[in-house]
Order: sequence, then C-alpha cells, then structure tokens
Amino acid sequence: MSNKKENITTPKKPITLDIIRKKPEIAELIKAANEYLRIRGYTEHGLRHVGFVSKTTTNILKELNYDERTIELGAIAGWIHDIGNAVNRKNHGLIGASMAYGILTKIGMPASEVCAIIGAIGNHEEENGIPVNCVSAALILADKADAHRTRVRATIIRENDIHDRVNYAIKKNYLSIDAQNKVIKLVIFMDSSSSVMDYLQIYLSRMVLSEQAAEFLGCKFELVINNTVINSHSKTPVPNVQSDTEVKVSTD
Repeated sequence: MSNKKENITTPKKPITLDIIRKKPEIAELIKAANEYLRIRGYTEHGLRHVGFVSKTTTNILKELNYDERTIELGAIAGWIHDIGNAVNRKNHGLIGASMAYGILTKIGMPASEVCAIIGAIGNHEEENGIPVNCVSAALILADKADAHRTRVRATIIRENDIHDRVNYAIKKNYLSIDAQNKVIKLVIFMDSSSSVMDYLQIYLSRMVLSEQAAEFLGCKFELVINNTVINSHSKTPVPNVQSDTEVKVSTD
C-alpha cells in the first residue's frame, strides 16, 4: 500500500465583480480610457458609465431568469467593456476583448467564462458586433441605453456638438423588461433643446443592434421617445403603454 498522499486541489473561488473592481490594472485602464475619450471630445466613459452598464447588464439577466454565475459574468463584462478605449476609440471592442483575455486568464478565470466575456466585449459595438451569447446581448442593451445629460462633461454645453446636445436634452431615461410578454423597452424623455432626428442620427445603428440583442434573448425591443414608440411597425405612431408586468432594470 502506497504511503503517498493524494494531491487534492482546493477549488478556486470564482472571480467576481468585487475582485475585478479591486484590481489596480483595471482601474487604471478605465481611467485612461475615460481620459482619452475626454481629449477626443466624447461624453463620459468612466466609473459612472461602467457602473451603469455593469448594473444594468446584471438586472437584465436577473429579470430574464439566468443563473447566478451568468449574471456575475454579465456584471464583470459590463465593468470592463470599454477598456479598449485606453488604446483607441476605433475597434475598441475588439481591442478590449484581447486585453481582457490576458487579464482574466492571468487571475485564474476558467477559459469558458473568459470566452463568454470576451465575446461580449468584442461584439458590443455596432460597427462590427452582433449578439453572440446572452451576456453579449444584455451588455449591448445596457450600453446603448446609457444616453443622458449626466454624461455631458462640459460646464457649458457645446451647441455645435451633436453628442453633447442630444445627451443633454435627455432629462430621463430607463430600460424596462416585461418578461411575461417578452418586451424590452428603452424609454427616453427629451426636451426641445435637441430633437428625435438628432438622436437617431447618432443612435439609429445602435438601436438596430439593440433590436438584434433583444431578439437573441427571446424578446422584442421597443424604443420609446416622449411617449411614442419610434420603431413600431404599424402605419401610425403607437403611444407608449406601460404594462403591469413591466419592470425597470435601469434608471438615470
């Protein structure tokens, strides 16, 4: 009989959002990305934005009854989805996915989970992305929902900058889910300092991607601006009607 002891490996604790948030490397990448975009004249992409996206991605997956680990992966993807902006705005999703692969594998996340997250990060932009898994779909919806006056950096709004003008005009917005009727709805209230046409000039392709993301999750996507359903397929505009089963998953 052998006296050699069995090599029993203690299972590693799962990587959580709390662990990710405490990593100095990630914090610096988010800070650098936000500063780079400030220099380029973009709206806020720092802790406020990544916090919003992380929480909203989490809430979407919760409301659609995904398991706890998938929900946690959504939270992590939301927190680090924009780190590629530390390098360049163009293709920042693809850059960020490559960066995230190295970071997440280094800290011991299983390959299957890493793949889910980098697939989400690499596909969250409308230029070259499509929903490829449930985390990806939820991340797309959360990211594209974040248009609001709190994202405008300037003390004096740049009237000639359409991004400033549109975001500042949005006084309130929220994303909601009616899980029973399979509807995901982005509701926006704009004042007259900008227009729906201005909004669509920036966000139309992002809303098309949001429709695809909702469909991937088995739902229909509705864009509602000032109480009118913008992407209705009926011949006349349809007023927004709030369902009793509708739950807000984000708020600004």
